[in-house]
Amino acid sequence: MKANPKSSMVLFYGVFFLVFLQLLSDFVETIYAFGLLRTSLTGEIASVVLLFAPVALLFARRGCPKPVLALLGCVVLIARVVEVWLGPGGKLIAAGIGVGSWLVLFPAWSWYAARAVPPDDDQNAPAVTLGLGLTLGLGLSILLRTLGAGFDISTYGGTQAIGWAIVAVGGWGLWRLVRPGSPFLAVSPETAAALPRPRFGKVLGLSVGVLSVLTFVYFALMSPNVIARWTGVAYPFVVSGLMLALGVWGWLLIAHPHRLLRLPPAVVLLWNVIFVLALVLTLRAHQIDFPMEANGYPLAEPAVALWGRLALWVLLLICPVVLLDFALCLRELLAIRPTLPQFGGSFALGALWLLLLILAQVFTTVYDYIPVVGPWFRDRFWLVFLAVGLGCALPVWLARRGCDGAAERPSPGGASLTLIWAGLCALVVVAAWGLSPRPPAQPADDGTLRVMTYNIQQGYNTDGVKDFAGQLAVLRAANADLIGLQETDTNRIAGGNADIVGYFARALRMYSDYGPSTVPGTFGIALLSRYPIEAVETFYMHSLGEQTATIAARVRVGERTFNVYVTHLGNGGPLVQQTAILDWVRGQSDVIMMGDFNFRPETEQYRLTTLEFADAWVAQTEAAIIEPGFNPERRIDHIFVTPGTQVARTRYLLSPHSDHPALWADVTWREEP
Repeated sequence: MKANPKSSMVLFYGVFFLVFLQLLSDFVETIYAFGLLRTSLTGEIASVVLLFAPVALLFARRGCPKPVLALLGCVVLIARVVEVWLGPGGKLIAAGIGVGSWLVLFPAWSWYAARAVPPDDDQNAPAVTLGLGLTLGLGLSILLRTLGAGFDISTYGGTQAIGWAIVAVGGWGLWRLVRPGSPFLAVSPETAAALPRPRFGKVLGLSVGVLSVLTFVYFALMSPNVIARWTGVAYPFVVSGLMLALGVWGWLLIAHPHRLLRLPPAVVLLWNVIFVLALVLTLRAHQIDFPMEANGYPLAEPAVALWGRLALWVLLLICPVVLLDFALCLRELLAIRPTLPQFGGSFALGALWLLLLILAQVFTTVYDYIPVVGPWFRDRFWLVFLAVGLGCALPVWLARRGCDGAAERPSPGGASLTLIWAGLCALVVVAAWGLSPRPPAQPADDGTLRVMTYNIQQGYNTDGVKDFAGQLAVLRAANADLIGLQETDTNRIAGGNADIVGYFARALRMYSDYGPSTVPGTFGIALLSRYPIEAVETFYMHSLGEQTATIAARVRVGERTFNVYVTHLGNGGPLVQQTAILDWVRGQSDVIMMGDFNFRPETEQYRLTTLEFADAWVAQTEAAIIEPGFNPERRIDHIFVTPGTQVARTRYLLSPHSDHPALWADVTWREEP
């Protein structure tokens, strides 16, 4: 195996890593969906036991036969095709089996790769092959997510044909690996003899490093809208910075792999230190220190310090160091040639580390629903990523092995790989800028606005199935001018790292504001508008349970400027939270205040609100349309407006696309006498 592998094998390994990221994302997302529907830990979380499938390798003391490798590879690819067609229960099982099979297959491949290289041959080759594969798989994921406005277009709708093509490439590559006479997994006679068994502690540390890199790629890089939502920086800028860095990294790994892997350990360590600092500072700049006392609210979201903005760009430009960490840890792991049981034990414990990191990130949002341990994770989003960053950086110290001294070798397929990689990077950047939402010319002011509020349950319908297309249909049917959305922060692993607000904004060609960053741990609120959104800011309310926030924005329609508010109160619509909103809004004119308030008309919160503002449902001048099964006395989604505002009609739209009805109101503004 040469230092720079052929394009065909790099393409296969790229698919190999892409499919793993897709399956892992869907697996975690589906487990979360069950908990979301029941607002508690559910029995489905037990399916995480599939992450520990590598323990099966503890019993493979004589190696893993190639037919078993072929079977595992087929299971991974079939799971990728099947899981997107299944309901939540079937998807959970299929994606979980696919992830578990991959976590067995990868160390088994690594075991073969370690024994396929004679001691006097190039020790860097397998690590370079897989490092390029991970880089390509990451680039493909970013492209698919960019084309889908945050969603992977190969997993839904008519564009699933892209997913089938990806799996077909994976099947072809798998056949090349395991077919009779294949040189890729042929054990060298010189390495087949008994080898000294390495220390398990070192094998474990290097395996944790490999899995930590895959975790960071999964958490942040595979879908850059996640980073955009951390910071509020426009997606095209984030993607451009990231693809510039990845583009340079990919070219260096193709053209000069030995030089990269020959970097002095001190240089690699310094690079990692800067990366971890940039990562933590980027998140810490957006992590808010919330006051404990209620009189500290409403709390305006503080401005981000200059050092926080600089940290983001440093992070984007140097984040390829994690891919270098991956290659170095893998090279060392293959060089010490662990036994297959050692591989199995270390990857099983590494999977435990992966699981703990996944739970920790999810708990930073749902801490209010997790007994005992949940509250500890409140406001510690940055700490989770500190753990991930250290998991990538520290094991590299175990991989301080110098290069074997071999000179650079010509790369068979290097030119074609460079061309493919450059084209992919350019395509991602062009798609990011070219597909950004472009609202049409501002519509004429006809004196009427259709205002809408809709809690989209993080993109899931009442059956726990991701249903962004159905929710988009609801929005299109309403044809509203202003839309307030709640439970919108899907830009996390719990939401499949998807960008549902970006998806809606692109499809509806509307201006958008996401509201609070994902870092403080809210469930997300957003504002869509046919008119430009001006002077937008976010403020927070006192929250003993889940963190809550409100968007405050100005929207100009013709010569009139409206003060628009979108909110989502905590369970029960706490009085202290609604009081904070009223304190902020009081004294303003032309107010539209909408959202999921979580309080009903008989409550004290409702009474205090309607002392100052009109309930659009009550104020409408036309006869109310009440759909079968809807009880107006149990309303918790409201639109409140300034007294004197004319409300022609309102309507609650019941549908299975969310656990909340959508509410729209046609309002007409006039000067008060």
